[in-house]
Amino acid sequence: MVWRPALNLLPSLRYLVALNEHRHFGRAAQACHITQPALSNALRALEQEFEAVIVKRERNYVGFTPEGEIILASAQRMLHEHALLRESLKGDALAPHGPLRIGAVPTAMPVAARFAAMLQARQSGIRPIVLSLSSAELEKGLENLSLDLAMGYIGRMDARSVRLTSLEQYTEHYFLLRRVDHPQTDSLRIGQPLTWREAGQFPLCLLTPEMHNRTIVDAALRQAGVQVVPAMETNSILAMALCVVQGQMCGILPGALVGAVRSDRQLEALPLVEPEVRTPIGFMFNAQMRPSRSQQAAMELARDVQWLQHAAMHSGMLTSPVAGSA
Repeated sequence: MVWRPALNLLPSLRYLVALNEHRHFGRAAQACHITQPALSNALRALEQEFEAVIVKRERNYVGFTPEGEIILASAQRMLHEHALLRESLKGDALAPHGPLRIGAVPTAMPVAARFAAMLQARQSGIRPIVLSLSSAELEKGLENLSLDLAMGYIGRMDARSVRLTSLEQYTEHYFLLRRVDHPQTDSLRIGQPLTWREAGQFPLCLLTPEMHNRTIVDAALRQAGVQVVPAMETNSILAMALCVVQGQMCGILPGALVGAVRSDRQLEALPLVEPEVRTPIGFMFNAQMRPSRSQQAAMELARDVQWLQHAAMHSGMLTSPVAGSA
């Protein structure tokens, strides 16, 4: 008779999901408040239970096997339904509470952060976790339930197999951001419009090609008849902004990011025209899963007129006189 360790299914599934989230055995164990050997033993017990290898066997974490990916997807659905069941058994009086994982593309992070702060102020039991992720990572996170909602480019949704629901929040407009020789008296200046063709003549720091924002920028420059070789590429919005502040390069940024640096008197933002590029940004949800009370509260806020006005004030063309205020 082969000895098999006793399996406590739900905790073991949580360990599996934690490993997928942290991509590291030690960090996953730490997040679950157990030792690394205990996590490894639980995963081996899962493998024996399902008679399948779940984790690729290497010295360090390298990923899941195809069978492991199937088990992981089932684990995420089971844990989601388990949480909803606990909520329903506690009755309607239970206020939304617990962590709410919000992903956002880097260009939407200023608006996503404002949303999370407003949500937490209205629902003090919710603990938002705001993560900066690529569009592909957002879509995968919604599909595998590692994210509760995501703010990104809603025009990409048709390319995904999972059914997503979107709530449009604002429209991206684009600016050339540059440093000026003579600082303004109070804040960043919104200058005269500039064509995309003219923008292409500046030394540019752009996001790396895998970022969806870069796809939008490249398409606009091609439409304007200019082929640009960036002076620098980065996947970090902070790095791009610092390069512009240094004064040697310019950046092409949407209004939400320009608004985030509007207090810098040494910067100037020029609205880009010809072509007119407008990109809808919204929240996305996995429509195939029942929402938790925290997700429902977030969706209610995402539809709230006061919030939508606030989001518009800090994005778009930045025409509001209070766009730089808190």
